[in-house]
Amino acid sequence: MKNNRLYYLSALTITLILGILSRKINDIPLFIGDILYAVLIYFGFRFLIMDSKKSTSLLLSLLFCFGIEILQLVQIDWLIAIRKTTLGHYILGEGFLWIDLLCYVVGTLMAYYLDKLFLSSRIN
Repeated sequence: MKNNRLYYLSALTITLILGILSRKINDIPLFIGDILYAVLIYFGFRFLIMDSKKSTSLLLSLLFCFGIEILQLVQIDWLIAIRKTTLGHYILGEGFLWIDLLCYVVGTLMAYYLDKLFLSSRIN
């Protein structure tokens, strides 16, 4: 079980680094970061609740990502203040975009299939 968590933690860490780099390098389109955000959330759920089905992590990841995106429509002073911080900006974003929802679907499905194809074959 500990070894299983290590695989997911590694996937989580690599995705986090790639996601941050995608925002720091100007030549990388912004939608790549949104896809990586969804991948990160999926592996985060797998790390936290590995004993559940992969489809549960898939559903929770989509709900989380969609929830964060929809929350961007809410403009409350304290929430805006959190979004102005670096960490708050990375986690909560700043503005609602319909295309981000598509990116989250793509990223979550991509992570799900990577998990099924590669990680699951190593984790038993």
